[in-house]
Amino acid sequence: MKKLVQVVVLAAVLLVLVGCAAHTHIIGNGAQTGAMEQQRQWYVLWGLVPINEVNTDAMAAGAADYTIKTEQSALDVVINIFTGWVTVYSRTVTLTK
Repeated sequence: MKKLVQVVVLAAVLLVLVGCAAHTHIIGNGAQTGAMEQQRQWYVLWGLVPINEVNTDAMAAGAADYTIKTEQSALDVVINIFTGWVTVYSRTVTLTK
């Protein structure tokens, strides 16, 4: 019984972590000041069709050196638990100057 519980817990952890991915893009020399701005990007149909557009040029406000990170954060996971049944999902876009 103990081994079954361990296998179920391991499978649950792997299932939760398998969808987590982050993409980092370094523009110029990358982040210099540490100032951050975040926006949430929404998708329907399991992530196939974007609902809104996150404009990273506007977020950068003319900065030459910054880093863009798109990820499914812990808050996104919680949101997606409730909105996923209607195929609406979110990702967080963070721009660090």
